Amino acid sequence: MLIIADTSALITIATCDGLRWLEYLFENLLIPRAVFLEATEENKPQSVRLKRYLSDKVVDINLQDFLITFPIGLGQGELEAMALYKRERADRLLIDDLRARKTASYNGINIIGSMGVLLLAKKKGLIPAVKPYIELIQRSEIHLGQPLMTEVLKVADEI
Repeated sequence: MLIIADTSALITIATCDGLRWLEYLFENLLIPRAVFLEATEENKPQSVRLKRYLSDKVVDINLQDFLITFPIGLGQGELEAMALYKRERADRLLIDDLRARKTASYNGINIIGSMGVLLLAKKKGLIPAVKPYIELIQRSEIHLGQPLMTEVLKVADEI
């Protein structure tokens, strides 16, 4: 199973020390160069860890080779991740940004977010509970909405 990833979801998973989950859950991970450049900027959380982990997973993609409907306002990484998903016929796109998720769905792309990965990690026995990771995320620089966090805890049967 092949998964293509975007920056914010990778940062969230790296914050949870869960990058190894991705290979267990999806077998193969690729990212477009724009995502690599975004994720490894010096000012980004987890940039050092992500640079090490992602260095052999980077693929170049030319957006002009694709006819995909993209609204104005999406970042280069999000656009390239969607195009790479299409080109590679990937199984999932790992993406958190709501607007990008809507665009991906509109374009027939199967999506999963960092919270979906967290739930899958629990389901597959990689972690015993999601709550400690939710708390870790809430203490970090990552901004995921409280309603989402509450829903994830409900789905995980932890509240």
